[in-house]
Amino acid sequence: MAQQEIFLPTSEMAEGLVGSEIIKLAGEINTKIRNGETIYNFTIGDFDPKIFPIPQELKSAILKAYEADHTNYPAGDGMLELRKAVASYIQKYQGLNYGNSEILIAGGARPIIYTIYKVFLDAGDGVIYPTPSWNNNHYCHLMGAKQYCIETLPENNFMPTAAEIAPYVKDANLLALCSPLNPTGTTFTEEALRDICSLVLEENKRRGTHEKPLYVMYDQIYSMLTFDGIEHVDPVSLFPEMRNYTIFVDGISKAFAATGVRVGWTFGPERIIGKMKSILGHVGAWAPKAEQMATAEYLEDFVAINDFMNAFKSDISERLNGFYRGMMDLKSEGFSVDAIPPQAAIYLTLKLDLMGKTTESGERLNTIESVAAYILNEAKVAIVPFYAFGSSRTSPWFRLSVGTATQKDVEDAIASLRVALRKLK
Repeated sequence: MAQQEIFLPTSEMAEGLVGSEIIKLAGEINTKIRNGETIYNFTIGDFDPKIFPIPQELKSAILKAYEADHTNYPAGDGMLELRKAVASYIQKYQGLNYGNSEILIAGGARPIIYTIYKVFLDAGDGVIYPTPSWNNNHYCHLMGAKQYCIETLPENNFMPTAAEIAPYVKDANLLALCSPLNPTGTTFTEEALRDICSLVLEENKRRGTHEKPLYVMYDQIYSMLTFDGIEHVDPVSLFPEMRNYTIFVDGISKAFAATGVRVGWTFGPERIIGKMKSILGHVGAWAPKAEQMATAEYLEDFVAINDFMNAFKSDISERLNGFYRGMMDLKSEGFSVDAIPPQAAIYLTLKLDLMGKTTESGERLNTIESVAAYILNEAKVAIVPFYAFGSSRTSPWFRLSVGTATQKDVEDAIASLRVALRKLK
């Protein structure tokens, strides 16, 4: 006899937590794949290891670390060997000088972002963040924070501007920025980031020492993946005074296709890093010791890094530009589509302005959900609407990820999309 299900209430936060739209979409796609359908799945911000394996030197170092029995607890703030290697890495590639005590290691970027929210925010404190962006709305909910959400514009490549941020700075304690940006694959220009940093510095000067500062979380997890002359910029390189207010998020997951290896790091003021270490210690979100020791060895090998990045970036850029050219071909053929030229990361920003169109069966595409469903069911192309990243549910923009795409997938997906678009009236 089946046990009767009863309502078991949980916390107010848990009851109000909204599930991931991307995970929901992934479930639908996986069902289709299990049923034997061929789907061009460009939804996940991940890599197919058969197409984009981690660097061989990193893999060998991981195996060697396990053979050396590095299987006990790591140091609470990360193995010293890795913190030293991270310091060398960021000095080499960003020209930033941070000491070992200003660096904290964790099991990927997610626990770092959670901890940044936790260390800076009390319930009711304000967070400024742009949309589309990854998960800031959910982290705000977890903290009980007040959200100042800026819906950014395509003419600014969906990057927030100082003018858009300015109305909220007096009421916020955290400004969440990401460049290169997930989901758009676009980046800050030096001028735009300078304007934002000037705004932060001016506000913190106004607050003086009697108020909690306005801090900047700067997520640069995709910073190594910039293309076609785009250069990564960061607050501290532009304004040394921003060092007191900037907490960086970084790691190996995107730069080295190592999403499942789970080694991330943050760096910032020593006192803040110490507080974050305490929180992470209670959560236990450490990167495995063997992976830490291996990453330390790999990050010191600049020749191997440069060799890997040259090939990796070329392959990613080839796919992004292939999709971009394909979308521009479709646009020139008169279809209501567009795209932003690729700048960075593994994402292309697409516009499918198809609301109001009618399918062959007479169904009218009245919502973005129906547009996404049509593209999935008819073209077999799976992409993520920007509303999954906090944008308006009427936004016609989508994220396409190339981390699981072969070059043939690019050509075939564009051809399939063309056929599906031709069927619309």
